[in-house]
Amino acid sequence: MDFNRGGQEVIKRLLIAYGFKTRQALCEQLGASTSTMSTRWMRDIFPADWVIQCAMETGASLEWLSFGKGEAFQNGAENSPNEYKKTANDNAMGDVVAVPRKKIIDGNLYESNFYMLDKAMLPSHLSKPVIILDDEIPYVADMKTDELSDGTWVVEIEGKTSIKELTRIPVGRVLVAPISGGQSFECGINDLKPLAKCHYYLMSNV
Repeated sequence: MDFNRGGQEVIKRLLIAYGFKTRQALCEQLGASTSTMSTRWMRDIFPADWVIQCAMETGASLEWLSFGKGEAFQNGAENSPNEYKKTANDNAMGDVVAVPRKKIIDGNLYESNFYMLDKAMLPSHLSKPVIILDDEIPYVADMKTDELSDGTWVVEIEGKTSIKELTRIPVGRVLVAPISGGQSFECGINDLKPLAKCHYYLMSNV
């Protein structure tokens, strides 16, 4: 399953599910701008948030919307944009959330679509959850950072973003260590910019 591409085919299936003929009509239904639609279409970006919205509103199969597999609707039901159906997806969709994903590439943090996760996988105390992908490892993090505390953080140091282990030390200083081991160093709290605190990482390459 490749969630990094396939956006054009997904958008075509969204049109079918809603019963629309134009992408403009789809934009209006999704509450998306035409520029966003154009960007995702041209770059073939997988629109995970739109897939979830469409499945919830139309009852279309998640697997069919995402990958074109199986039937669009349970029991061959025909869909109308004004008559949304209830299917077996409804209960499952209530437990699914689209979490923004970002990638660290060469010290820069980029937007990178979404992860679809079961709500049970997200700690309830996360105020602004995000998935940070670094060296192919997806970390579940919280972008709401009121105070710097000991732990694993996404930080910006001298304009470069990375994931570090931070330990506060007196007075107003931080011990910064690479997560994979290596040379650590000390700096002032104001010498780095905390972007998100990592709570755990998802299994990958399983």
